Amino acid sequence: MSSAVAHALPPSILALFAPRPPINFKPPIEKRKMLNYTTIAHLVDEFEDPKDTPPPTFPEAKEDKKARKLAEREAKHKEELEEAATSYDPSSDSKIKGDPYKTLFVSRISYETTEAKLKKEFEQFGPIKRVRLVFDTNTGKPRGYAFIEYEQERDMKTAYKQGDGKKIDGRRVLVDVERGRTVRNWRPRRLGGGLGSTR
Repeated sequence: MSSAVAHALPPSILALFAPRPPINFKPPIEKRKMLNYTTIAHLVDEFEDPKDTPPPTFPEAKEDKKARKLAEREAKHKEELEEAATSYDPSSDSKIKGDPYKTLFVSRISYETTEAKLKKEFEQFGPIKRVRLVFDTNTGKPRGYAFIEYEQERDMKTAYKQGDGKKIDGRRVLVDVERGRTVRNWRPRRLGGGLGSTR
């Protein structure tokens, strides 16, 4: 840079052209002594015999795991059904009372329907002695069916013939005679028996 140009530049610019201090000397990096690599031929005898090698194991696929769990649930459910069916004996149930030949079975009942409403609807066929709406023992919610015991057997038969399809609280109910104590080896739908279709 000429002196004329240097005099025309401000000090901040001239500082950019000032010589830098010399770089500190650094000794060269010493190379590490590398290991002498050898072959593995002398280790072949230490290898496992292929005959003793166990078969490879693979993680269970998502689809297989899902199918296995489904099969386990079905087997458990089947076992529970068989156990419940073996111990099923409505004649010894303390909750079941009255004459089975005077008792009407009513299903597909609305969950909002009460025992008082059922009694009112079926009293037109004759005097009613007892109404029992069945509830779930675990949740306390209605199961959708009930048993109605009449004073006279002829009134129950009349209700059986004329009450089927009766509309109560927006649902048409299905009626039948009580079969648990009147039909030999009868099983309810929850135990794999029953008649007709579900709700």
